Amino acid sequence: MKTRWYKDAFFYQIYPRSFCDGNGDGIGDLRGIISKLDYIKDLGVNAVWLSPCYKSPNDDNGYDISDYRDIMDEFGTMEDFDELIAGLHARGIRLIMDLVVNHTSDEHWWFKESRSSKANPYRDYYYWRKGRGKNGKRPPNNWMSNFLGPAWKYEESTDEWYMHIFSYKQPDLNWNNPKVRQEVADICNFWFEKGVDGFRCDVITYISKKHGLPNGKIKLPLIGFEQYCLTENYHKFIKEVADKSWNRYDTTIVGEAMGITSANAPQYIDESVGELDCVFAFEHTNCDRYTQILPHKLSIKKLKSIFARWQALPQTCMPTLFFENHDQPRCVPRFVGYDCGEYRDKAAKMLPVALYMQRGVPFVFQGQELGMSDIPIGKEGEVWRDGKPVRAILKEEEVFKDILSVNAMKMFRKRAPFLMGIVKKVLKKVARDHARTPMQWSDAPNAGFCPKDVEPWMIVNPDYKIVNVAAEQNDKDSLLNYYRKLIDYRKNSECIKNGSFKEFYADSNKIYVYQRQDADTTIAVVCNFTKKETPFTLPQEWSNNNAECKLSNYDDARPLASGTLRPFEASVYEWHRH
Repeated sequence: MKTRWYKDAFFYQIYPRSFCDGNGDGIGDLRGIISKLDYIKDLGVNAVWLSPCYKSPNDDNGYDISDYRDIMDEFGTMEDFDELIAGLHARGIRLIMDLVVNHTSDEHWWFKESRSSKANPYRDYYYWRKGRGKNGKRPPNNWMSNFLGPAWKYEESTDEWYMHIFSYKQPDLNWNNPKVRQEVADICNFWFEKGVDGFRCDVITYISKKHGLPNGKIKLPLIGFEQYCLTENYHKFIKEVADKSWNRYDTTIVGEAMGITSANAPQYIDESVGELDCVFAFEHTNCDRYTQILPHKLSIKKLKSIFARWQALPQTCMPTLFFENHDQPRCVPRFVGYDCGEYRDKAAKMLPVALYMQRGVPFVFQGQELGMSDIPIGKEGEVWRDGKPVRAILKEEEVFKDILSVNAMKMFRKRAPFLMGIVKKVLKKVARDHARTPMQWSDAPNAGFCPKDVEPWMIVNPDYKIVNVAAEQNDKDSLLNYYRKLIDYRKNSECIKNGSFKEFYADSNKIYVYQRQDADTTIAVVCNFTKKETPFTLPQEWSNNNAECKLSNYDDARPLASGTLRPFEASVYEWHRH
């Protein structure tokens, strides 16, 4: 049943809570998305990844699911969902949903049954263990939650602990139980029968825990990581769900893949394996971090080397191409710096050229196409107090909503208040909140996301007066229209989809130069990652070409030749042999 449609797709990720408020309550919803379907189509994408819209108490913004076969009340109804998918398909756009099955909400009826007694038949749907120590009052092992603190919570009623690799309201499912695996396959088939085209599988590499649940190595930031990431039964579990569900439909299955790197990727995504089609791996998003958390200056050379390793994978392994998603800060400040000054527009246009001309499955996150930026903590913006908007200096405590940000500030304030200054500096750079501010549709109050007299669920970035869809829609030189041109060019290029990749000047920490090539076409990509003029020498094999400039972030595109690259200049050239 599988075809290669995902290899030719360009995905747009929608974070429903922040996309568009359709009913005027300050929260994005399905009706809001439906109202913007023509905008999505006009962008040129032909697939959408929809972050969770299932029933949820929202401890982790929908990644804690209480009913896999229903829609979150705040987002609408199943009828709204049916209309959404019909509207997408009518416009030639596929839909993949988030599949969150490493854990459920503690308000899911499976868990309510499971915690009710040791004899309950659903007890084994989750991990329950006796505690350590004289009175069993210490967690069963030393694993840390990804959201800080122990990965276990004690339940006095049954005198046992349950595992939660994330929030205590997100208990981990026990995939060793074949009934759990069947439940997952049944959930997938339910949505496939409704017309869904695939899934992005949340933390799917965590589903198999090491037998016996042994203590983890004392290694920050996550003690226990090696005991629950890609352990012995991972392939067995994934293969079973793929056989019972995924591979019976024309689907795309994308895994969120902590632990998968360019070195081991073929074991997990090669077409011959028949499991995941591709994965979100995080080597490139960690190359400006110590221990995945503490920010440091980005090395362009290191970033390029990571891209090169993924491009070197065989044609039967598809990389993914992304800079942003709901878990990552915005890409312009992150990958080119906060001090672009007058060249910010050029930098914002350079980044997609550097990324999306490579081989792989491209993803763009809502607002990325506008150049939306991080929340300007420490500067003045609009916050709501006592039901009214007021101008104030933006502070972390008032702005950040994400459970990880909130937990970090709470924990350090309680246990190490002397470190709070450092914690805030780190969050200012790495917090997931930066990606979750409401989509900026216009310069109207609340950026047109919701009515002006309604408090949005999260702060609107103060730059919405300048950075918004309405302002960019009809400006031929806007970033939005640049993304439209780039997406159209990529979708219609067989060379970009399937051609070989070769990099030049790999040791440069300033320029990124590579070619894509097939039997007839050569595409040359030249990017300057700095805000200074930078020398460029034409590679020998590009001489004597009759190159045509297909994309440039400068109005006066220059011929492909040796010379000087202007600040953040990016150009794509194409020529043919015959």
